[in-house]
Amino acid sequence: MSKALPEGPLAFVHGDDDFAVAQRARQIYHGWCEAEGGEDNEIIEAHSANAGEAVRALGRLHEAIDTLPFFCGGKVVWFKDCNFLGDDRTAKANDVSSGLADLAAKLKTFDWAGVRLVLSGAKADKRKTFYKTVSKLGHTEEFAALSVDDKEWQAKAEQLIGAKLKALKKKPDYRAVTELAQMVGPDTRALASECEKLSIYVGDRAEITSEDVRAIVTQGKLAKAFALGDAVGERNLPKVLRRLDEDLWAAKTDRKKSVIGLVAGLVSKVRSLLFARELLDAGWVKPARNYPQFKSQLDNLPADAFADDRRISPLGLHPYVLFSATNQARNYSRGELIRALDLLMQCNRRLVSSSLDESFVLQQALTQILIREAEAA
Repeated sequence: MSKALPEGPLAFVHGDDDFAVAQRARQIYHGWCEAEGGEDNEIIEAHSANAGEAVRALGRLHEAIDTLPFFCGGKVVWFKDCNFLGDDRTAKANDVSSGLADLAAKLKTFDWAGVRLVLSGAKADKRKTFYKTVSKLGHTEEFAALSVDDKEWQAKAEQLIGAKLKALKKKPDYRAVTELAQMVGPDTRALASECEKLSIYVGDRAEITSEDVRAIVTQGKLAKAFALGDAVGERNLPKVLRRLDEDLWAAKTDRKKSVIGLVAGLVSKVRSLLFARELLDAGWVKPARNYPQFKSQLDNLPADAFADDRRISPLGLHPYVLFSATNQARNYSRGELIRALDLLMQCNRRLVSSSLDESFVLQQALTQILIREAEAA
């Protein structure tokens, strides 16, 4: 993170991406400390479990900014990790609400000579007086966490990876950046950690390849959830069977997972491959090496060329899911994908209505899907 330091004496950094918030607030605090050159800088841990702790933290903040530095230079105070600026129970407590109102009133008339204040914490409620006051008086930055529900999370994750590796003086190829984002998922802290791990792994070598990523990066929950479907898309039978064993074991130990759920996920995967195959065959899109190139093709598709019901339209899919499927759909013909959906439907019926071993039924269905039409004949 290499943003310029705020010029004024008050900075407010907040958001639900606690890792990015902490990084940026730390950068501002240390940058200001160096600029001021004082020795009386202070960090106040503001994270509070209840209203009483929040009120005491506010009291320490008042005392810190009112106390002039004993030595030459200015004073920087960091009110760190504040978690009562939102709309939760602690924030709604009368003592906390009045305490924040008093702080806001004080900041309006405060003499900032020789004092700088960094406020950092969870996402703030922008409707409240405290947020409105601070954002008007000082510099405000908000960091939203990456989310799988955000259609652009992959692009944002890749941007973060690129910036982090550049700061580490590494040059990843695009494939490595893409695979790292896919393997880790929308987790800012984990992405930064894996970048640092990659940098150590390659040592003095500046270049980072997808082979390096596969060798050292730990898969996140998102990657594990889609690993079986991606192996089917790659048409890699040994990999499919390994992933299937892992998922079947997980289904036995995790109540939230089931064999029927695995089949449902595979149906979704094959549907996305079939949508992608149709787009390729019709000439609507072409395989692209990276997501931005593919996304520009998708944005140019005429919406009226597809069904309004997004359940039966390729535009109803997440753009990145379609991008991945487009590259994998080349491994199948349209007929093979239709046959795959039929095999999965039969598999689902057998799982529900027969007493056959679940792993055998799924293995048989997946093997039939992955073998080539000529081999099947």
